[in-house]
Amino acid sequence: MAWNWQECAHVLCIRLDNMGDVVMCTPAFRALRQAGARRLSLLTSHSGARVAAYIPEVDTALAYDPAWVKNDSHGRDQDLDAIARVRALRPDAAVIFTAYSQSPLPAALLCHLAGVPRVLAHCRENPYRLISDWVRETEPASGVRHEVQRQLDLVASVGAHCDNARMSFRVSDSDRFSLQAKLHRAGVTETGGWICAHAGATASSRRYPARQMVQALVELRGDGRRILLLGGHEDAELAVALAEARQLLPGLIDLSNGLTLGELGAALEASALMICNNSGPAHIAAALGVPVVDLYALTNPQHTPWQTPARVLNHDVPCKYCYRSVCPEGHQACLAGVAPTQVATAARELLNETRVDLFGPRAAKETTHVHTRH
Repeated sequence: MAWNWQECAHVLCIRLDNMGDVVMCTPAFRALRQAGARRLSLLTSHSGARVAAYIPEVDTALAYDPAWVKNDSHGRDQDLDAIARVRALRPDAAVIFTAYSQSPLPAALLCHLAGVPRVLAHCRENPYRLISDWVRETEPASGVRHEVQRQLDLVASVGAHCDNARMSFRVSDSDRFSLQAKLHRAGVTETGGWICAHAGATASSRRYPARQMVQALVELRGDGRRILLLGGHEDAELAVALAEARQLLPGLIDLSNGLTLGELGAALEASALMICNNSGPAHIAAALGVPVVDLYALTNPQHTPWQTPARVLNHDVPCKYCYRSVCPEGHQACLAGVAPTQVATAARELLNETRVDLFGPRAAKETTHVHTRH
């Protein structure tokens, strides 16, 4: 059933996961805009709210860490407050964006209690009055879509389409200027063309071993490009590995915890390549059209780089698609099985395929998946 968009000028988008999950919803946000929504509000986690300021389709963001999503929040006051804040927004409709392993029903109940008259969501079981526009959940039994395509298909069910399915992330001139000032203070004279690396991820199961990441960067040191490390020190092993390899990485600049999110986007925008785990920065890089070497843990198949040249590296394991934030086997073999030489080779291949003028257009190529087996 298509919505009457003249009655739904203000749409509340709900995505209560991490930053990267919000970025992967941005093409669907754009489709809602093009279908007639004049205002988009976003209810998201505190992590997701950080990126909202850089998404041009979003007008207002409300941060909320709910009881049914893994986070550090406690008590019920914030849940009651979220209902009050949504009621005060008075949206005409809400769209609940979920992965297929998640239920929309808690968020739908929140909308029901807040008086939101129309709700669109995928749902496996009959939601009755909680979801007015119910799209039956078909994944994974009928195949698995990329997360971006899943959300585009959801809004398309009510007549919302967009002519550009690229993800959104807006870098401002002030972000570019402040980044250059920080780089200048660190002794960087180049204005771009560097290799960015990010060794972090919110889930430890999605982190390539720090020592192997550093070794991959050491293998790239002879390629003549500066390396900017953008993050990853949540793994204590990274500092140790960097200290041990300091003599072998003389041009590396560690900007971890030293950049705003906008400055991180500016660093990526000017880069030749990003090397990272499956994380928020990977999706920001993809949104900016930056080629990505993605150390992609086999926890979830839906989140590979979208519409940007990429190499997706992992090691095939029988325990794949575990959907766990901590490796249940304790070995992280789906990542640890990728040799640093493979990472460096993938990086060189992408650099050769996408070699363009520094700020010229980037060629769009398909993502290549590389699985290794012993």
